[in-house]
Formats: sequence, structure tokens, C-alpha cells
Amino acid sequence: MSPGVRRAGAGQGAAAAVQLLVTLSFLPSVVEAQVTGVLDDCLCDIDSIDNFNTFKIFPKIKKLQERDYFRYYKVNLKRPCPFWAEDGHCSIKDCHVEPCPESKIPVGIKAGNSNKVFAITNNDALASLSFVELCTYYSKVANNTKELEDCEQASKLGAINSTLSNQSKEAFIDWARYDDSQDHFCELDDERSPAAQYVDLLLNPERYTGYKGSSAWRVWNSIYEENCFKPRSVYRPLNPLAPSRGEDDGESFYTWLEGLCLEKRVFYKLISGLHASINLHLCANYLLEETWGKPSWGPNMKEFKRRFDPVETKGEGPRRLKNLYFLYLIELRALSKVAPYFERSIVDLYTGNVQEDADTKTLLLNIFQDTKSFPMHFDEKSMFAGDKKGAKSLKEEFRLHFKNISRIMDCVGCDKCRLWGKLQTQGLGTALKILFSEKEIQKLPENSPSKGFQLTRQEIVALLNAFGRLSTSIRELQNFKVLLQHSRDTSTVWWERGTLRCHCI
Repeated sequence: MSPGVRRAGAGQGAAAAVQLLVTLSFLPSVVEAQVTGVLDDCLCDIDSIDNFNTFKIFPKIKKLQERDYFRYYKVNLKRPCPFWAEDGHCSIKDCHVEPCPESKIPVGIKAGNSNKVFAITNNDALASLSFVELCTYYSKVANNTKELEDCEQASKLGAINSTLSNQSKEAFIDWARYDDSQDHFCELDDERSPAAQYVDLLLNPERYTGYKGSSAWRVWNSIYEENCFKPRSVYRPLNPLAPSRGEDDGESFYTWLEGLCLEKRVFYKLISGLHASINLHLCANYLLEETWGKPSWGPNMKEFKRRFDPVETKGEGPRRLKNLYFLYLIELRALSKVAPYFERSIVDLYTGNVQEDADTKTLLLNIFQDTKSFPMHFDEKSMFAGDKKGAKSLKEEFRLHFKNISRIMDCVGCDKCRLWGKLQTQGLGTALKILFSEKEIQKLPENSPSKGFQLTRQEIVALLNAFGRLSTSIRELQNFKVLLQHSRDTSTVWWERGTLRCHCI
């Protein structure tokens, strides 16, 4: 090879190296530059959320999720898809969910299988107490050495008038369930169903399972295309997984939002933010390798860039991450608003372990205090604030669209994805229920049943775990930024060494 050819080859190699270095060094700065500043439709900046979450929320919410009251979630993973014929469940082993044996469930949680006590008693006030409130009431008046036994016995003895027929009892339950459903943004699982099982969330973590393809695409496509509010003039798919995006640079894709009312913009951002959060969990807990049957899980940089890199997503990745922060703000606001419900002495987080229950409630109230201290909350009063009749109609449409999305979760083919999809959707639905029940929450009595507003244990567990997932997502995003920075620094060292080597040729 002639010296001229060698010099030309070296020049081309150096140019390629320069291009690689520029790409690697540019990526983290682009991500950081675009995922910053003030969020649209609110007056909060991303840096404030990052700091608040890192130093106040994340350490505490992580501890709360490890408490018995919040780690056991009852769910029906066998409900059939109500919209299309299922194409079979995922056979990948990581899609499997291991139900929790009854013997492992705290007795206080098992005693509350039917979240609310729908009953006719001699005391009308006790008849409408939620199970959380009822067990707290009985534990206050019971012998201190036998709280759980007395609670269970009292609820059996005083629960239902034995002269009522079984048909009448079922009617009362149906009426109460119908009344409750009017303010629900989600379709809740019937915990009395034989198919409903307790799942230990700590032993079934959300992570990458390999579930993808037409089944996953159909779920997200139905959520975006059939339930998000979309102007008729927009022909481009809203679903980020849509196979054809044309030559759009990503920015013009979002211009359609500007023509929508605030409520419809918020709806899309909530769904997009939830999608981004789920994708972050999968990227952060990816199956990196498996040696001798022992899997190794960790962050996958390539997968993160595929889903969020501004270049690979045509500018949409940072938008998705901003929607994650917007969703975080919505659920943060809901927690600050619902604090009075839990601050009442009549509400305990009941598992049967008196000391742990007290510690759990103390930790929860501490988190609520932190949420109330956040200075830049989203103002939910700006929503549904127009003409009363039109606002009421729009709110109901908003509620039904989201409720429909909660039903789509029963169409997910991977059990673990279905579990976490149902939980996080229900958690967001509960947050929306709270935000739009302000008057009822303000009227809560301190020592008597809250007829106007109640939460089941299922809703409480979903609400706090869903927010915990968002908190974790934002924390994982910070970790990816560090990894990207490290990748850039390593590439710089490699290039400098390569330059020195070139000088020696």
C-alpha cells in the first residue's frame, strides 16, 4: 500500500472517529438541553421537580412501597379482553406473575376482601364506613390485646341484618357499587372474584419482559387512536409505535395540541407521560445477559436512546419525557389534595400489626406534608371551568375515555405487563378522582363515615405505587444522564489516545 493510500485511509478513519465523537458528545447535551425549562400548561420547571423528587419524595416513597400495606395488591389477571379476540398470552418466562400464597398475606388485609362494608346495621353511621374506617373504629373500642380478632368478629356480628334475603344483600351491594362507579375514572376489579389473587409487588417487579410485536402495538394503538382526543384534521397517528411517521421532524407532530382545549391536551399528556414512564422502567431494568440460568438486569443505553434520543425519535423523545414530568405533577397534586382523608384518626392503614400500621401511617402523612410543601402545583381548577353544562359534559367524556383505557389493560398479553399496566392506570384514575372531588374532601368529618368521598384499599395501594413508579422513573432518568455523560467522557479519552497513536504512524 502506497504512503498516499495509507494517508488517505488514515484521514478517512480520523474523520469517522471525529464524527463518532461528535455524535456521542452531542447526545447527552441535547437530551439535557431539551428536557429542561418550564413545562407547558403549568408554571413549574423541570429542575425544581428533579430536586424535589430526589431529596424529598423518592427516598420516602421507596420505603413506603416496602410496607406490607402497600406491597400486596389484589388483581384479576384473567379477565378477558372486552374489545377483541385475544391472541394468546405471552409464553416468555419473564412475563409470568407469581401470585402470593394466602398464608403470606397479613391477616388484616385478608379480612378486608370486600373493600367496603356494604351493610344494613342498627347503626347507620357504621353501615357506610369503608373497611379501612370500620376496622379503625373497632380497634379503637376493642381490647388492646385482641384488636384484629375483635375487629373481624365485630364486623361479622354487626355487618348485615340476618333477616335480609341473599337476593336483597346482593342488591344492596350492586346499588353501592353503582353509586361508587359514578366518580370512578377506572373500572375496578371485583376483589370477590375467585380469579382475583394477591400479588407481592416486590417479588414481581416491573421490568423488560420481551413482550412486543402486534399484540403490544394493538394495545397502545387502541389507547392513542381510539381514546385520546384527536382533531379530525390530524391524519398522522398519535401512537409513537406507529410504523410509518413520514418525513415529519417530530416538532410539527405536536402542533395539533395547540388547537385543542386544555382538558384534551392534558389527557394526551397524561397518556404520553404514562407511556414514557413505563418505557423508562423497561430501559432501566433490562435483561442484559443470562448465565447458567441467572439473569443480570440493568440499564440498557441502546434501548434508552432508541426510545428517547432526539435524533432517533425525530425530536419526539424529549417531548415524551416532558410529559412524564407533567404526569408527575398531576399525581403530586392529587396526593396533596387527598391528605385530609388520611389525616383523620378514623383512618388506619390496617394489616393487623399495630406498630407497623402506626409507622406506615406516620410515613405516609410525612410524604403528604412534603407534597403540600411543593410551591408550584398544577392548578386543576383551570380545567372544566367554562360553561357549566359544557364543562360537565366534557368532564364526563374525559372520565369515560380514561375508564375505557383502564379496560384496555385487560387486553395486554403479558401478565407482568398487565399487572403493572392495571396498577398504574388505576393509580392515575384514582388521582383524577381525587382532583375532581375537592368539595367532598373538604367536607370530610373527623370521626364519622365519609359518605361523599371514599377510597378502597385497592385504590390506595394503586395510587401510592403508581406515584412511586413515576418517582422512580424520574430518578432513573437522572441515572441515564450520568451514564450518557460517562459514555461521552470515555469516548473523549478513546479519541485522544487514537490521535496520539496517529501521530506515531
